[in-house]
Amino acid sequence: VKLVDTRQLKRAPGRKTDVADCQWLQQLHTFGLLAGAFRPEDDVCVLRSYMRHRAMLTSYASQHVQHMQKALVQMNLQLQHVVADITGATGMRIIRAILAGERDRHCLAALRGQQCKNSVATIASALEGDWREEHLFALQQAVELVEAYQAKIAACDERIQLHLQSFADRSEGQPLPKGRPPRSDRNDLGFDATAELFRVTGVNLVAINGLQAHTILKILSETGWDMSKWPTSKHFGSWLGLAPNNRVSGGKVLSRRTLPSANRAAAALRIAAQSLHHSSSALGAFLRRKAGQIGMPKAITATAYKLARIIYGMLTEGTAFVERGQDYYEREYQQRVLKNLT
Repeated sequence: VKLVDTRQLKRAPGRKTDVADCQWLQQLHTFGLLAGAFRPEDDVCVLRSYMRHRAMLTSYASQHVQHMQKALVQMNLQLQHVVADITGATGMRIIRAILAGERDRHCLAALRGQQCKNSVATIASALEGDWREEHLFALQQAVELVEAYQAKIAACDERIQLHLQSFADRSEGQPLPKGRPPRSDRNDLGFDATAELFRVTGVNLVAINGLQAHTILKILSETGWDMSKWPTSKHFGSWLGLAPNNRVSGGKVLSRRTLPSANRAAAALRIAAQSLHHSSSALGAFLRRKAGQIGMPKAITATAYKLARIIYGMLTEGTAFVERGQDYYEREYQQRVLKNLT
């Protein structure tokens, strides 16, 4: 039994008669002309289910965070304008104090953390509202739901960590290479995913600019780390839906647009590529150069394709990622332009 992409039927020759689709598929399968679609190993499928479930829980929690903000705005409490994240340390201390019965805006503003950029007076000016009971009740319910989903996410993180420990060790006992410090995010995994990824893959994928441990785990849970399923990195990029789809007729290129795809790994790579817009790395310079040529949306797809090929090469050959910087990239690009002009 095979799961077959319907686009492969266009490649098969024949079918000059009005035979039924089921008979035509059976005939092609009998001749061995249908290639099965990619499916990860069973243990990777388990990891994929955990990661997709965690993404669903995170989405539900974010909806209730919006409900918290809506209740605050309806009471004329503009907390989101003076605090970077209302679910951060400062925001949650103020919200819990409001739910506990505190109404003095100066006392609430005094709960700010040391890392908060705005002063006590600025925060106090945003906390002068009308304390309506129905909105306080909605705020209480939203906070409880957010905390409940955060507990479920923490339990899911423990299950993910336990499952990752069941994979074989490919690091050969080598210590984790030192690299750039990870960027903190409130949706990060509740364990050291960087060390676990290095242990199961044998390479430090977090060293790639734009990729965090959480993003890499999303990608590998969809693709696995056995790249032998794809002959080359271009096949891998085509499966992700990031490679150009060249439509040629009579020697004329009709279109190079990528095919629409709902691949979760490709979506994670696009988000990682978008974060490189202000990066001083070679990948950031590549993104900005392509954006000037073909526009930012297509440049993000091209950079995501480059990230996919880097991941394929590191997992296939076991090499380390070397960051050369945007100055090196711009010099190399200038030399290529001069060589082509010559």
